[in-house]
Amino acid sequence: MKKEIISTDKAPQAIGTYSQAVKVDNVVYVSGQIPLIPETMELLQGSVEEQIHQVFKNLIAISEEAGGSLADIVKLNVYLTDLSNFPTVNQVMSEYISEPYPARAAVGVAELPKGVPVEMDAIMVLDK
Repeated sequence: MKKEIISTDKAPQAIGTYSQAVKVDNVVYVSGQIPLIPETMELLQGSVEEQIHQVFKNLIAISEEAGGSLADIVKLNVYLTDLSNFPTVNQVMSEYISEPYPARAAVGVAELPKGVPVEMDAIMVLDK
């Protein structure tokens, strides 16, 4: 088993005891991403839609650093503090990911880090 830590300055730096992503052989486990702007580590101020876009941009940066793309995501978990924003997630996601879509879970939660409305984590499988 080959384990590699994935880290890029094009995505928000970890704000705790975790890595942006961990690659084990050809599987990449991407930590939860919130709408932080990588350059400033400040939260994106804007609509929920704009914040969802920022989360996808962060996922793209980590995916690319790992040697893949969003198309390599096989499982995407979406955490929302308001499930009425789920249609917006679907709309924004369709701008970044096309069929075949990854397996996905959407979970309503009471609270997320830094009070954000959305967080996503992912599992990617890269071609060997």
